[in-house]
Formats: sequence, structure tokens, C-alpha cells
Amino acid sequence: MHNADLLARSRSAVWHPCTQMKRHETLPLVPIRRGEGVWLYDCDGKRYLDSVSSWWVNLFGHSNPRINAAITDQLGKLEHVMLAGFTHEPVVQLSESLRELAPAGLGHCFYGSDGASATEIALKMSAHYWRNSGKPHKTHFLSLQNSYHGETLGALSVTDVALFKDAYGALILQNATVPSPDSRNAAEGEDAQSFALRCAAQLETHLRQHHANIAALIVEPLVQGAAGMAMYHPAYLRRARELCDQYRVHLIADEIAVGMGRTGTMFACEQAGNQLGLPASGEAAVALSPSGGKLERGGITPDFLLLSKGITGGYLPLSIVMTTDMVYQAFYADEVARGFLHSHSYTGNPLACRAALATLDIFASDNVLHSNRGKAAYLNRIAAPLREHPKVKNFRNTGMIWAFEVDTPHADFARRCFSLALGHELLLRPMGNTVYFMPPYVISTNEIDFLVEQTLKTIERLC
Repeated sequence: MHNADLLARSRSAVWHPCTQMKRHETLPLVPIRRGEGVWLYDCDGKRYLDSVSSWWVNLFGHSNPRINAAITDQLGKLEHVMLAGFTHEPVVQLSESLRELAPAGLGHCFYGSDGASATEIALKMSAHYWRNSGKPHKTHFLSLQNSYHGETLGALSVTDVALFKDAYGALILQNATVPSPDSRNAAEGEDAQSFALRCAAQLETHLRQHHANIAALIVEPLVQGAAGMAMYHPAYLRRARELCDQYRVHLIADEIAVGMGRTGTMFACEQAGNQLGLPASGEAAVALSPSGGKLERGGITPDFLLLSKGITGGYLPLSIVMTTDMVYQAFYADEVARGFLHSHSYTGNPLACRAALATLDIFASDNVLHSNRGKAAYLNRIAAPLREHPKVKNFRNTGMIWAFEVDTPHADFARRCFSLALGHELLLRPMGNTVYFMPPYVISTNEIDFLVEQTLKTIERLC
């Protein structure tokens, strides 16, 4: 099948997500036939470097042979069984593996299907915990300005995106927001850490006044993705953990996008409190927090850790909410009404769990986090011409995430940039005038060269 055939059929039958379909009258869909490594290939054989990991999910390249083999092996054993009243080896192995990797104290895994599901689960679990604990009035949530946590109704209640609020505001619970520590908003001469702590002081003011009715604070640790890859100092996370403990509010760490090595450590929470944003060295000193979390030297343990996107290497839908024994025990009772009342038909699907286990195996066997540090340093070095371009502002990097703004008069910059980049064999998907890279970890130095060179050519043509 050629591109034109697939395009015509897709426009007729498929309603694409978060898309104004009328735009595809002039901006054609990109028909993809296959993928290999960092490359996507359309039906006519043209290739595109997938610099955004197909909506931030692909870690180890398209059609990865090791993940393929794991799923193929599982297909011959068990494709699915419901997790209510049943269990299976892949879900047990995955839960045990994550317990060993995650911040100390997160010993229980609850499974969902996608990132928004994980947000819904955590919000419900937090409010239900307080109800079971004799505080049924703690039903409100707090999030950062410009936050994004998904598009289901519960997730939208803690998502601060004007487009969604305008469209669905009448359907959702209106929760409060506090200032984002996005370092782009720091005052002139104010460093990122000072600004983060100033924002944390505003968080403290809000909690002091409203904590009696707040169940949880939800944050995207270190990088707010949909806010334009807003990056902030890890000191904010440390202070947020302390304040949540002080005012008896749960801390939900939404690592759906930033977990699984994206920020340079397996989980972004590991970097909390270090001035350089690096994981603590030596044995962690652990202390139980008043709300059931555990504070580690350097990192923090949230009350809920949300994972999805990269957990299966981008292969299959899966999300996980990890939580503490204190939260788990609040639901452990004879009465059904005290149990956590939430389920998905495909919860803990064996195929998805095997893909996740294969993903974790690659992290371990290939020393991925160490390798990524070298790749990040290389990209930052060769990106000097892009960073110094007169139209490029706020070039920034955290782990394997890069972003910058383009000074442009074009209101339709994102569409123009996307279209021009395709002509340079490159998939870029700007948010407003923010261009970002979040490539698969298997990207080579030659492919990094290509990514930077073609992005620079695209920016030159746009400007």
C-alpha cells in the first residue's frame, strides 16, 4: 500500500487523538509502515528520525529484537488472564523488580492501562486512604501551574492546560494550583535553586491555609512535559516532601514521562535535594515520614509513584502506581467498602509485563544510564551552533531531554516546523514555539549529529 492509499482510508475512518481533523485537509497525516531503531519508515520508503520517541514512550528503538523475543515467548504461554482473583509470573516478577529499583518504601504495585489511568488511580487511592483513616473531608488536590497529568476527567482536575479547562471545565472538579518552579520564570539574577525554593515557600503558604481539605499534591518531578519541557531545580522536590509530611498531605510523583531514565536517573525523585541534581552516593539514610513516605539522603520517596510510557519500551499499554505499606494497610480489612474499588479489564496484562521485564533487563545488561550520560554530553557539545543561534532561547537539558524556544513571529510555528522537519527526514513535534528532543536511548553519535544538523537547517529555514 502506498502513502496516498493509506492517507485516504485513515482520513475516512480514523478520528485521531487531540487533533483538529480539518487541519489534515492541508497538513497530511504521516503514514508509517515500519520502524527500526530510531527510524520510522513510511509506505513509500521515506525515513524520519523519531526524535520524540513516538510521544515519549520508545526507549530502546522500534522493533527491538530483545523486547520482540520476550513478547513472542510470552505469546506461547499466556496472553491474558484477569488479575482479580488470579495472578501470573510476569506481573509478580515485574512488581518485585520495581520494588528493588524504586525509592525505598514503595513496595506495592497497582496496575492500569495508561498514564491517565495511573493518575486516576492515585487520586482515588489518596482520597480513599484519608476516608479510611477518618478524614473524609480531605478530597481536594493540589498541582503546579501549567501541569499535565492526563485527559480523563479526574486527571483533568489536576491538569492546568487552558485548552482543556475551557472545553471540559464544567465536567471536572476544580482544584487549586501553586506556582511552577519552572526556571525560565526566575527573576533576573536569581538562580534556579533560589527560585525553586521561593516557589516552595508559596506552596507552604497554601498548605498552611488549606491542608485540612487537601488529600495530595501531584507533581511532575524535574520536568513538566506539556508545559514546554519546563525544567526546575530538584530542591523543590525535597522541600515539597518535607511540607507534605508537615501538613499531612500525600505527595504523588507523576513519573509517567520522566521516569525510566529520562532525567538521568532511573526515577527523577532520586535527584531531589542534591544541589547538582545527582543521585546520592553511599548507603541511603532512610526515615519514616509522617504521611508514610520515606526520606532518603539525596532522593525522596513519594507516597505514590506513577509509571507508564517507557515502562514497556513503548510496546504495549501499561501503567503502574507504586505506593507504601502505610497506604496499603489502610485498605486491608474485612469490609469490601474499605478495599480499593478500581479495576481495568487488562490490568497487569502478561504480554505488557513481559515487555516491561525485557525493558528492565536492557537497563541492567547494557548499563544504559551510564551510556546515556555520555550521549547527553556529546549532544550538548555538538549542539553549540544550535544553542548559539540568535533565534534560539533558553536551550536546556535534563538527562535525555532537551528543549529550547524559537523567537518567531509565526503563530503557526509548531505546524510549520513539523512540516519542514519532515522534509529533512526528521520528526519534530514542537509545543507552541518550544522545540524539544526526547530520542530513544539507542540513538548513535552519527544519528545525534543528524538530529542536530537537520534541526538547525529547519530553524534556519523558519527564521
